[in-house]
Amino acid sequence: MVTVPRQLGPRGRRVFDLCVIAVLVLTVLGAALSGEVAAALLGLAMTVALVWRRSRPGPAYAAVAAASVLQAVVLDVPVPSQFAYPIALYSVARYGTARAGAAALGVGLVGAVVAAWDWTRLFDSDFRTDGFASYALLIGVIVVAAWALGTLGRTRAAYVEQLVARSEQLEREAAQQAELAASDERARIAREMHDVVAHGLSVIVVQADGARYAAAQDPEVATRTLETIAGTGREALTDMRRLLGLLRSDDTGVRPQPGLADLVFLLEQASVSGTDLVADLPDPLPELPEALALTAYRVVQEGLTNVRRHAGPGVHVVVRLVVADGELAVSVGDDGRGAGADGPRGDGRGLGLVGMRERVTTVGGTLDAGPRPGGGFAVDARIPL
Repeated sequence: MVTVPRQLGPRGRRVFDLCVIAVLVLTVLGAALSGEVAAALLGLAMTVALVWRRSRPGPAYAAVAAASVLQAVVLDVPVPSQFAYPIALYSVARYGTARAGAAALGVGLVGAVVAAWDWTRLFDSDFRTDGFASYALLIGVIVVAAWALGTLGRTRAAYVEQLVARSEQLEREAAQQAELAASDERARIAREMHDVVAHGLSVIVVQADGARYAAAQDPEVATRTLETIAGTGREALTDMRRLLGLLRSDDTGVRPQPGLADLVFLLEQASVSGTDLVADLPDPLPELPEALALTAYRVVQEGLTNVRRHAGPGVHVVVRLVVADGELAVSVGDDGRGAGADGPRGDGRGLGLVGMRERVTTVGGTLDAGPRPGGGFAVDARIPL
């Protein structure tokens, strides 16, 4: 757990400054009541200058330093209001620039030597060196301490500002990453929706055409075909509801994604719809991660959809899955007329083979799709395991 240091807010800083100024005003009033007019006026100048120590630290320090010089020249004795000097020095080091703080430190050290010399002559007529050194060291320590505290506060504030800026940058980057992730998810859902709708509608259209011709000859065939159409439609609607549920915050779409085990039903559905299909699947089916299994399923599904849409009637289809050399090879080939009428993209909007290629590329695989040398069309995907 990160502990945040307690800091004074804007109101707390105003109250603190008022308390400091009030204490210095009391010293000014004391000097005035004692008849020390010069000390009272110089103390008043120092006190008033501290009002701008946060907003204009440089001019405020200059005013306090000038009043301190006049005090040393006019009075030759220290006065309580001179406590304004270390406050002003701290302020210029804290709220000003590093160069201004260094200059103020130099002035303060020179002033410490001058004040020690002046006050030593006043209190010690013999002017012993040890007394001068003690005064100079004491005043110098106060000057250095005020400068060090101000510099530490300034560097700490700069460090905090950098942390805040970095945090804001990280938040912006996180928002951008979230937006990119959402865009990728929408693209994935669009590909899934295309596969589901295109496959389901192609099966329904083929079955409906067959039922229309069979109704006059054998009503029972038409009845079975209509049952297949209804089942395919329900399955497609279920998948669509699941995919659309992913876009809702109150529905996570917990129905599992199709995998290799669902290929059996997919191929049976294609055979029932009238496709002359031969399946060459490994027995037993390999255990694959969900993403790879879904990709293989969608490749076969899209391949069969393209066969129904473009290959023409009376085609022979071969679906093959082979696991060898650390990769899964998926192929769907037919001997029909191919997809030349619609171009290599697979459909007018390019969401067929293009979406399949993107899906395979996402899992590190490759996809080749195009006309076969002896006629027909073939889709070959290789997915590393």
